[in-house]
Amino acid sequence: MTPSRPYLLRGIFDWLIENDQTPYLLVDTEAEGVLVPQEHVRDGKIILNISLTATRGLELSNDGVSFNARFSGQSMNVYVPIYAALALYSKENGRGMMFPEEGDDDPQSVDTDAGNDAGKKDKSGKPHLTLVK
Repeated sequence: MTPSRPYLLRGIFDWLIENDQTPYLLVDTEAEGVLVPQEHVRDGKIILNISLTATRGLELSNDGVSFNARFSGQSMNVYVPIYAALALYSKENGRGMMFPEEGDDDPQSVDTDAGNDAGKKDKSGKPHLTLVK
């Protein structure tokens, strides 16, 4: 399965915008491929305002978050690979979502023990589901 993080990120973003909240993105700046203004990085992290009024050309793709914004009066293209997005939350009330560590949404780490044969593992040790009629 594809990672759930980009879908969760887009869903939370839409929810925040629909509720007139300012979406803040917490980013791991030490992850490979992150392009952010380094002068605003603190302890390997940065918080970015990704509201539609603070950004131009905002794109929330399966690969990452990209946009253009002004920092200290200077225009800059920003890129955050999807695995570097740690949380998306409201500036106003803090509601939002922390995203799981990379690999935590891997299907093998999901608890499939739903009773009956549903939680059994196949010969490879991976969980599988059995149709129960």
